[in-house]
Amino acid sequence: MSAPPVSELSNRARDIFRLVVEGFIANGLPVGSKTLAGTGGVNLSSASIRSVLQELQDAGLLAAPHTSAGRLPTDVGLRLFVDGIMQVAEPTAAERLQIERGLVKGGSIEAAFAAASAALSELSAGAGVVMVPRAEPRLAQLTFVPLGQSRALAVLVGEDGGIENRVIDLPPGVTSSALEEAGNYLSSRLAGRTLVDAVALVRREISGGRTALDNASRDLVERGLAVWSKDAAQRPVLVVRGQANLLDESALGDIERVRQLLDELENAEAIAGVLDAAREAEATRIFIGSENRLFSLSGSSVIASPWRDGEGKVVGVVGVIGPTRLNYARVVPMVDFTAQSLSKLIGQDGFSRK
Repeated sequence: MSAPPVSELSNRARDIFRLVVEGFIANGLPVGSKTLAGTGGVNLSSASIRSVLQELQDAGLLAAPHTSAGRLPTDVGLRLFVDGIMQVAEPTAAERLQIERGLVKGGSIEAAFAAASAALSELSAGAGVVMVPRAEPRLAQLTFVPLGQSRALAVLVGEDGGIENRVIDLPPGVTSSALEEAGNYLSSRLAGRTLVDAVALVRREISGGRTALDNASRDLVERGLAVWSKDAAQRPVLVVRGQANLLDESALGDIERVRQLLDELENAEAIAGVLDAAREAEATRIFIGSENRLFSLSGSSVIASPWRDGEGKVVGVVGVIGPTRLNYARVVPMVDFTAQSLSKLIGQDGFSRK
């Protein structure tokens, strides 16, 4: 369900909706008509407020967890708030100093990553996460070495001299000439490219019918690409800090949701997939609750921003994971500032790997 445009909400509906969302973000509890009438910001009777709340619920922006309870914003409502109503608050001088001080304290890249995720965790009361840049060496060649009738060794050689091996299963009847042909074809496409670039090129050629490979060799190429692509996807490097923040007092009434979120945070590959969606973004991205399949069960949100190397290339993502009642107006600029700070520091000399 999509949210109606903000412009379609009346002024009083917009004001009441904003107060409900802000109340939910502040304490995680439903907001009722009596509370809204007592804020001083709504000059309406409780009956009129209840009528507006029902309109907002009918529009899919609010939900009532119980018949007699107040309202909570839905994921659709939170999206409308974030995109059309929220006023972003820039990080304070103290918050900026805390982030920057942590980044330079350790003196190594790994320490900077850990400090960035720890600072975001502490400031946001969520879990801070940094996706470390993937190692993408330039490649030299790939060859297939037969290990018998049903298996072969795929040997990947990098321009830096590094060698990695993976065993692949062979289809019946594969000849040594097919192995050689597939290896020669791949080496000619891999040379000088990263694995990601080479895989994209080869798959475009195969799908477009622009190869002279026979069926056996084409099958070997696909198997070779599959084993390396799968291997890269299963080795995400993540730095996560602050999972304990998700177990505060407000979480005790919904411990099953928090347990689900903690389980999700253990799945590094899946989290990397979520963060990877922010790599191509020009600015900070926000994934709210059910908008992302991974965190839909726990009802959690992700705020993530890409960071770059000294050449301006996106090499990683930094973010915060927490309940949907994250203080988006405050956390979004924090994540953005951390990404900018990481980009600035990684682009400078002086960082060492330990």
